[in-house]
Amino acid sequence: MALVLTEEQTMLRDSARGLLADKAPVSHLRQLRDEQSPDGLSRALWQTFAEMGFAGLLVPEAFGGSGLGMVEAGVVMEEIGRNLTPSPFLATAVIAAAALTHGGPAAQQQAYLPAIAAGSLLATLAIDEGAKHRPLHTALQATRAGNGFRLSGSKALVIDGHIADLVIVAARSAGNPGDRDGLTLLLVDAKASGLTIERTAMLDYHNAARLEFDNVEVTSDSVLGELDHGAALLERVLNIGRVAVASELLGVAEGVFARTVAYLKERKQFGRLIGEFQALQHRAAHLYVEIEITRAAVLKAAQALDSDPERAAALVAVAKAKAGSTATLAVQEGVQMHGGMGMTDAFDIGFFMKRARVCQELFGDSNYHAEQLARLKGY
Repeated sequence: MALVLTEEQTMLRDSARGLLADKAPVSHLRQLRDEQSPDGLSRALWQTFAEMGFAGLLVPEAFGGSGLGMVEAGVVMEEIGRNLTPSPFLATAVIAAAALTHGGPAAQQQAYLPAIAAGSLLATLAIDEGAKHRPLHTALQATRAGNGFRLSGSKALVIDGHIADLVIVAARSAGNPGDRDGLTLLLVDAKASGLTIERTAMLDYHNAARLEFDNVEVTSDSVLGELDHGAALLERVLNIGRVAVASELLGVAEGVFARTVAYLKERKQFGRLIGEFQALQHRAAHLYVEIEITRAAVLKAAQALDSDPERAAALVAVAKAKAGSTATLAVQEGVQMHGGMGMTDAFDIGFFMKRARVCQELFGDSNYHAEQLARLKGY
């Protein structure tokens, strides 16, 4: 499959680019931060997303969505990264929609997918419990109680957890932390008794939360996928999330590169534009090449998830690892080429550096995925 976008995908990209450049550029994030917005995002913008069909990109047509794939979702995520737009698109329209589509019974799909596509339901995935991404080390307990389960434990770095209406919780219903068997995904109402949600301040001014489960009761109807055998569904959903974050990292790198090149063309030193210095030209050219390599890796992984998800794991690991390292290079070069001013709040470049650092950690950093790739290759 060619590593280029189709005409329809290009039109989708242009539509998202125009919307976000107009309604949610980096100044939008700065305004939300300065106003100390309790939501940390614009609900009006999310409704616009829904009206344009972005909220339902991955939702099947039978439930009011577009029934598109990861390439299309990645296109929108790339533009979100380019503009650093705070949006529930990743947590709700990508991860939650994918989880319900691939693992939910008809009743769950009918209850939640149309609402996601309409923009009236926000959802998220609660997976990590410590400082690093280790999904198989889930320790939050799901103990059988009556016709359902009682949940006890905590989750950290839950994307948009403080505004979610529905939480997809990875819990251990059997076995011990580290075991592949014994994982179950459960749907939990964010207003359930015993669930405490605390918004956590992220260094990039985006949204996350810490969730505490104190004997939260759910029924057996809340099980998403197979009881005790949710690892396969969880891995599929995480891979979708990883490629989405890789697409955002690509957008972050592109946004930094565009700003840095513009600065090289306007900043003068010693009577010359600094972009005329060959050393800086070489560094900019190197970064451009890295971005284009990353673009190919991310698109290939997205295509693989759409065509053969069972065999996409290695390509997903490559995409997330490469996107993380490229975005890190981009923001480091961007700040350096801006000089000391690059570290001041007056310049947007610092916002990109902070977002790149957070996205590196989401669903596994470059080292995590390099190790995953090595294991998949038999090392």
